[in-house]
Amino acid sequence: MTTNTSATRTNLQKAALAMGAVFLLVGVLGFIPGITTNYGSLGFAGHGSEALLLGIFQVSVLHNIVHLLYGAAGIALARTHGQAKLYLLYGGVVYLVLWLYGLLIGHDTPANFVPVNTADNWLHLVLGLVMIGLAVLLARNTAPARATVRGAGR
Repeated sequence: MTTNTSATRTNLQKAALAMGAVFLLVGVLGFIPGITTNYGSLGFAGHGSEALLLGIFQVSVLHNIVHLLYGAAGIALARTHGQAKLYLLYGGVVYLVLWLYGLLIGHDTPANFVPVNTADNWLHLVLGLVMIGLAVLLARNTAPARATVRGAGR
């Protein structure tokens, strides 16, 4: 009798994987004309980029690259429960810092190099709170969300 056991990810790992996938998607969408309005004004960095993802969130090439890297990190760190927790926890802290940064800088100043607008600021607050909340709420359960056991032949 051959038994193949495949352990699945914890809910925390699934959350980190999902967040990573969303960030990757957002990074790609930021480079697609139509989904990103004013695409012709997409700059590398700085507040002068007038490109808007979904017509709402100010983006630049640098901003999109950051999303892609953040997404790749989420997918890579979702491999273990501990790394997934760190990704969500510290990633959430980074987003809360970005939220504060966006509130404190002038949106039309050189300090706004990523760039961010008011919609980005609110999104950063929500992302920070959600990521930290997921890290705290899901960290205790280290058991896989669901295990699959397959038996074959006799």
